[in-house]
Amino acid sequence: MRQHGQDERLGLLGWDGERAAATAARPGTRPARVVRSDPRRPLLATAGGDVLGTATTPLVTGDWVLLDGELVVARLPRRTELARGAAGRAAARQVLAANVDLVLVLVSLAAAPSPARLDRLLAVAWDSGAHPVVVLTKADLSRTAESERDEVAETALAAPVLLTSTVDGRGLAELRGYLHPGRTAALLGVSGAGKSSLLNALAGAEVARVAPLGAAGKGRHTTTTRELIVLPGLGAVVDTPGLRGVRLWEAGGGLDTAFADVVALAGGCRFRDCRHAGEPGCAVAAAVAAGELSARRVAGHGRLEREAAWLRDRYDARLRAEQRRRWKELARAVRSGQRAAARRRSRPG
Repeated sequence: MRQHGQDERLGLLGWDGERAAATAARPGTRPARVVRSDPRRPLLATAGGDVLGTATTPLVTGDWVLLDGELVVARLPRRTELARGAAGRAAARQVLAANVDLVLVLVSLAAAPSPARLDRLLAVAWDSGAHPVVVLTKADLSRTAESERDEVAETALAAPVLLTSTVDGRGLAELRGYLHPGRTAALLGVSGAGKSSLLNALAGAEVARVAPLGAAGKGRHTTTTRELIVLPGLGAVVDTPGLRGVRLWEAGGGLDTAFADVVALAGGCRFRDCRHAGEPGCAVAAAVAAGELSARRVAGHGRLEREAAWLRDRYDARLRAEQRRRWKELARAVRSGQRAAARRRSRPG
C-alpha cells in the first residue's frame, strides 16, 4: 500500500513510463523532481516526500533528476524549456522552468491589455515547446471584459483565451479543465497579473502569498523564487516571479507561431528577404491595405525579430571574446612553460 502511494505521488508530478525507462541504466538511484532550484541545495520532491538534495550542476524548477542518497547524480533530458533572454546587459539565455506541458500566460484586465507585451509572452510560451493558454485575470475590474477578450483572441491566434476572476469565480472551472494529474503548468506574466490569487483560487487554499497593488497601480513581487506547487487533483503548477521585462532569445519557432498570420502571408511576397516596407509584390503590405491584417501585427513581428537578432549577435560576440581570452591564457601558459623548461636546460650539471 505504501509503494502504491509513492508511485501515485510521482505520477501526480508527471513521472511516466518513458522517464522510468530512461533510468534503467542507473540502478540503485531514485527519481526526484526539482521543486525549488536553490544553488547546490535544491528542494526535491521524491516518492517518499520532499528532501534537500546536493547538486554540483545547475538545475531549474521542474527538472527530473536521479538521486543516490541525497546527491543528484544525473539530470534527465528536458522535454520542454520555458526560457527568455536574461534581464540586464548580459546577452544570455535564462531557463525559467523545465518539463512544463502548459504555459498559462496571465494578463490582468485591471488596465487595458498591452498587445505588444502579449506578443512577447506568447512568443516565449510557444518557443518553450509547451502549449500556451492566455488567462485574462481580474475580469471583475473591467466593464468591457468580453470585448477585451475578443481583441486578445485576435492576437493569441491558436492559443485559447479564458476570462477569469477570483472574486466572482468566473472562468475558474474552465481553467481547471486544462489541468489534471501528471500535467505541469507554468504561470507566466508581469507583476500584478494576479498569479498568486489565481493559484490560491485553483488550490482552494492559500498556497501563495498575495500583496495589494502599489500606490501607482503597479504589481509587487510576492513570489521571489520559481517553485513547483502540487494542486490536489489538478497536477502541478510552477509559480514564477512577475517579470518586469520579457526578452526573446531566439527568433525561431516560437516567434513564427505567435505571428503565424504574418509568416503565412510573407511566403507569398515576391522577394524572399522582403521587409514588408514598401517593396514591390509584398503580400503582407497588400493584406494590410485590404484590411485583412493589422499593421500593428506586422510592426510587432519585425520589432521582435530585430530584437532577437540583436541579442543573438551580441551573444555570439561575447562567445568569440571569451574564446579569444581563453586562447590568450593558454598561449601565455604555454610560453611560461617553455621559458621554465629553457631555464632548467640552461642550468649547469
